[in-house]
Amino acid sequence: MSIFHRATGAALYAGTLLLALWLVAAASGAASFETAQWLAGSWIGRLVLFGYTFALMHHMVGGLRHFVWDLGHGYEAETRMNMARMTLFVSVPLTILIWIVAYAVR
Repeated sequence: MSIFHRATGAALYAGTLLLALWLVAAASGAASFETAQWLAGSWIGRLVLFGYTFALMHHMVGGLRHFVWDLGHGYEAETRMNMARMTLFVSVPLTILIWIVAYAVR
């Protein structure tokens, strides 16, 4: 999970660069923004956005796990393994829930 936590951090860095490019396109005018919106709305754009959402949720839940450790809890072997499993079991449904809510509001 430690390597995966770092990988999601790197993915968040790349995704934030894409978000910044989208904001630049929005500030550049209607034509640039429509191109950025078309790309973000395509299947590949939505797949990248879904991956970004998952990376954000997984990194957040992993950060909470590290926060528990910083408080001095969860160092037992079984607890560490359960917390690592829960990181995945929580981040996947959170990602799906965010997308369900986004499509429902849309």
